[in-house]
Amino acid sequence: MNPPPVATREIAREELFREVWTRDLNDVFADVAPYYDRANYVASLGLWNRFLQEFMATVDVAPGERVLDVCAGTNAIGIALLGREPTLEVHAIDRSPAMQEVGRQRAAALGFRIRSVIGDVHTLPFPDNHFDAVTIQFASRHLRVRRVFAEVRRVLRPGGRFYHCDMLRPTNRTVESMYYTYLRFCLWFTGFLFRSGPAALNCKEYFINALQMFYSAQELCDVLEDLGYRDVAAKTVFAGMLGFHRAVKPQPS
Repeated sequence: MNPPPVATREIAREELFREVWTRDLNDVFADVAPYYDRANYVASLGLWNRFLQEFMATVDVAPGERVLDVCAGTNAIGIALLGREPTLEVHAIDRSPAMQEVGRQRAAALGFRIRSVIGDVHTLPFPDNHFDAVTIQFASRHLRVRRVFAEVRRVLRPGGRFYHCDMLRPTNRTVESMYYTYLRFCLWFTGFLFRSGPAALNCKEYFINALQMFYSAQELCDVLEDLGYRDVAAKTVFAGMLGFHRAVKPQPS
């Protein structure tokens, strides 16, 4: 599957995936929530925690700042942030009550408070210029990217930072082919190992298609810059299969 140009990518993605996004993903994440972190640890060959550490190394926070984690899932980011700086005011938003319940239990077990909202991240229920930093990890493939990134920019204060991490579409065709082959095996193996339900099993091909239609690291930089972010920077690992982005909401002129 060859993705269309960046200018029309979002239209094509929505046409292809609208039904899965609106109908199926809630059931998928309700299914995988109890074993989500363990499955990712297995699928990443034990590198899952390293991915988190490398992403967190790109995130700068100061005492007392207000931070939002978008598509927070099981609260891995919020927990890591509070472990580094306990004075932060951390908010989380996710569409899945099941994932956030797992995240709530994980945070509570460590004595951390994360203010959670269940809702649609395409319309963030927060005022303009509200957060010092916003993070999102391993979720953008399932989102209307431009709409969510524009909402993130809206809720960031001027000078606020946006930190993004996700699997990306490699630009090298050989790497890309090997990548998808491995992911198909991982989806089958983790589905078997953790006895995934029908909702997750029926979406296996979607997860590959979503990556095929996603962005490369440079394309995502172009999207961020087009939306008005400044100081956009990217770092990739594993031949472009995983990327970290940082961008800043500019100060008013």
